[in-house]
Formats: sequence, structure tokens, C-alpha cells
Amino acid sequence: MNSTQTNQSNHEKLITELKEKLDAVKLGGGKSRIEKEHSKGKLTARERISYLIDSDEDFLEIGALVADGMYQEEGGCPSGGVVTGIGKVSGRSCVIVANDATVKAGAWFPMTAKKNLRAQEVAMENRLPIIYLVDSAGVFLPMQNEIFPDKEHFGRQFRNNAKMSSMGIVQVAAIMGSCVAGGAYLPIMSDEALIVNETGSIFLAGSYLVRAAIGEKVDNETLGGATTHCEISGVTDNKYETDEECLDAIKKIFSTLGASPKAGFDRQESREPFLSSEELLQIFPTDRVKPYDMHEVLKALVDKGEFDEYKKDYGKTLICGTARIDGWAVGIIANQRKIVKTSKGEMQMGGVIYSDSADKAARFIMNCNQRNIPLVFLQDVSGFMVGSKAEHGGIIKDGAKMVNAMANSVVPKFTIVLGNSYGAGNYAMCGKAYDPRLIYSWPTAQMAVMSGASAAKTLLQIKVAALKKKGKEISESDEQDLLKEITEKYNEELSPYYASSRLWVDGVIDPRETRNVISKGIEAANHSPITERFNVGVIQT
Repeated sequence: MNSTQTNQSNHEKLITELKEKLDAVKLGGGKSRIEKEHSKGKLTARERISYLIDSDEDFLEIGALVADGMYQEEGGCPSGGVVTGIGKVSGRSCVIVANDATVKAGAWFPMTAKKNLRAQEVAMENRLPIIYLVDSAGVFLPMQNEIFPDKEHFGRQFRNNAKMSSMGIVQVAAIMGSCVAGGAYLPIMSDEALIVNETGSIFLAGSYLVRAAIGEKVDNETLGGATTHCEISGVTDNKYETDEECLDAIKKIFSTLGASPKAGFDRQESREPFLSSEELLQIFPTDRVKPYDMHEVLKALVDKGEFDEYKKDYGKTLICGTARIDGWAVGIIANQRKIVKTSKGEMQMGGVIYSDSADKAARFIMNCNQRNIPLVFLQDVSGFMVGSKAEHGGIIKDGAKMVNAMANSVVPKFTIVLGNSYGAGNYAMCGKAYDPRLIYSWPTAQMAVMSGASAAKTLLQIKVAALKKKGKEISESDEQDLLKEITEKYNEELSPYYASSRLWVDGVIDPRETRNVISKGIEAANHSPITERFNVGVIQT
């Protein structure tokens, strides 16, 4: 088997693993829980979304693998107990948030809150309308201390409700199951609040708590059902007999929304890349230490393989240039992973950011902001160059220049982690901390402060030193066992699934979906006109 066949075979195994994980997630709390919802006359969260949106194929899910491998002692929390993403309803792009009642009755875990806030952030950044399909038992009480009081906890969503309203972002909520306690404010702070008769209910305190608190005996339907809130309190606007009728009402609302202003990003007719998606799997190595030419990868990502490279003979470990992806004009910054030679004959390692490449990237980012072109970062980065030569050459100054330009960029940024994403390289190449509109990774990605091998050896030295300080001498065999244990743990944390579980990335995608993800992201971003002036402030020169 040659290298291209090996690459494709390895990719197919990784993609199969990804598909199996996503298939499992789509079952939520399991088939029995789905059947229980159906027995109540309810659709599941995913069924509701599928019925609501114009096309399943156009739905870009955000955070599908959130909480993967987490909360095992509580029975797990697939997808964080909520489904979120970008889709079209009656032809209008919007963000959708649907509580999954098959997972712990839709209760909020810490990662549920983080995922909900991420969905609201996407709506706010792109000025997209947002739809909440509410069906939740509220905060998961055993973990209330991790979800209730802090800035990025449960209550932040209501603050965002208010902020989005003031920004003119349309919010529509449908109460399709339980909606209790503080969570009751979310639909009522939306522009329109719909409710499904008999299955939907909303109250600050349920019947049991009411009886315990004030001694009143009342059933939940009388307390906060559809009839109560549509006919007596006026809390909700209209009631519907079925999930489908309620979702049809949302479709009608969206069919009458006025047109929104656009950012004006340039788009032409989409053209197929020069290399096919299958060839992409053949040329990109799954082994993270093997070199490759990023130019070849670009031929499989950009329209017709056409790439207008910026300063191609300078700072070669970063490739910068303009192209089109699915017709959209983009500026691309990508790590070159093969060894390159400077004009002075010096060899530079692939995947490493040097002073000249950082300097080039900073200027290119400025140009894209000047020309109103969205930025795409393709990460396979080991970090910045180290050593006396690099330090004397001002690597920190040039790296800071790149980070400054990237952080202050006002055009939307999109990040795809193809391979390595280590240390400050993650920052400079627009990691999650730098507000990419979307950030997804391939199954081949690895994300950490440093590579597994380097980290494991460093951690071993720290561990051995600590043991010796306690008067414990360990043999060479013990050291090897410790190294193996540390390496296995660190490698688990390098996984793209570990990153996706914690929402460091918005998801893990089949590499062949990269063009589609970027295109959908720019289409969403085009709904948000750029009003802020690009300004890098004080910059080292």
C-alpha cells in the first residue's frame, strides 16, 4: 500500500469513528427515552428541528459532541442535552436552540450552559434571528454550584436575551415541554412566546415547591399550562394543539420578517476545487509528524484550485493569499508543514512560525480588513520558533504584531484545525480565545500547550522531582511506567473529541465538509454589517 492509499485508509477509519460518535449522539438519551416522548405526543429535539428547517442538509450543527465522555457518574449528558446550530426557516438564516428532553429531562449541566451561551454568541455576532424550542427541567441541582452564579453560567442567557432585544435581533420561543424556575424568563424575554397545549408548561415554581413554600395545593396545568398563560396571565401569546402546529406558526413568523442589511462580502458562482475531496484524504497525512505541502491541500479546498499568494517568497512557513471558497472571496492564512529554505539558504521547519512569516501574516491580515475580506485560518502549527537566534531576531515582537492584527481584525474569522494546534501557535492562528465566528477541527487534529512527547517528558521530570523531594527513589522501570501513564493521559487530552467535548472547537468534521462549513459560516456572517473601524492600537515595529 503506497502513502496515498495509507492516508485515505487511515482517514476513512477516523471518519467512521466520527460518524459512529455522531450517530450515538443523535439518539440523545436512547431509544426508550425517545419512545417515551413520542407516547406523550411530543417530537424529540432533533425531530422538531428537522420539521422546522427548510432543509436538513443545510443545517450546520454547533457543539454536537459537547460533553462527550463527561458526567459519566451521572449517566452522561449526550450533546450537553441541547441541540444547537444554524439553519434556514422560511428562507431566513437563523440560530436554533432545542432542549433535548430525552437527556435528563433537558436539565442544564455546566456544559449545557456553555453551549447555550455559544449559540447566543453566534446569533449576536452574526445578527441572526434565534429560535428557542424550550423543553427543560431547569438546572441539574446536584451540580448547581457549577452552573448557577458565575458570569458565564445559567443566568447569562437572560442577560443575552435583553442585549439581543436591544440590538434588534429577533427572538422567538416555543414552550414545548417543561420550562421552570429561572429558565421561565428565557421565552418571556423573547419577542414572541408560543406554547403547546397540555405538554407545555411554564412557572417559576412547580406545584410541589409551591405547596412546600406557601401551602397552596394546585396542579401544574392550572399553575402554568397553556390555557392559564394564554387566557389568564397573558404570559404567552398563543397556544397550539401539537408540536407541528406550533412549529408551523414559527415558520409563518419567519416568512414575514423584513430584510436585514448585509456586510457585503463578495460572492461569485461556486466552482469545484482542482483536486477532489477524495484526493484531499490521499494527500493529507494522518501521522502528525509527517511533512506535506499545504499548497496541495489548498487545491482541494479553494474554487478551481486558484490561489493568489501574498509574498510567496517571504516568510514561507505561513502561506497567505486570497481565493474563493464556494464562491466566497476569502483571505487564507495556513501553516506550511514542509521544510522551506529562505533566500539566504537557511532551513526553516514546517509548522513553525518564524519572525518573517509572522511579519507577513500581520500585514496580510491588515490588507484583508482594508478590503472587507473574511479570513480563514488553517491550523497545523507547532508554535513560534525558539532559541537565541530567534529571540535576538525579535520573534516575540513579530509574533505580538501578528496576534495584535488578528485579535483586532473586524472582518469575520473562521478557523479549521487540520493537525497540530500547540501553544502560542493556537493563539496566533485564531484559536477559540480570539473570537472566530466558527472553529471546527478535523479528526486528525491535536490541541494542547505542547506536543504529547514533549509534554510527557516534562511532566515526568516534574513528577520524579516531586517524589525525590519526598525521599522516594524510583527505578528506571518505574520511570517508564510513569511515562507511559502520563503519555496516555496527555494523548487523551490531545484528542479533537476532548476539545469538542469542552467546546474549545464547535465540532469535529469530515475533512470533505470543510468548504461547506466555511461557506455556511460566511453566509451567516454576511448578515452582520461591519460598523467597527479596524484599529490595531499600539503595535511593535
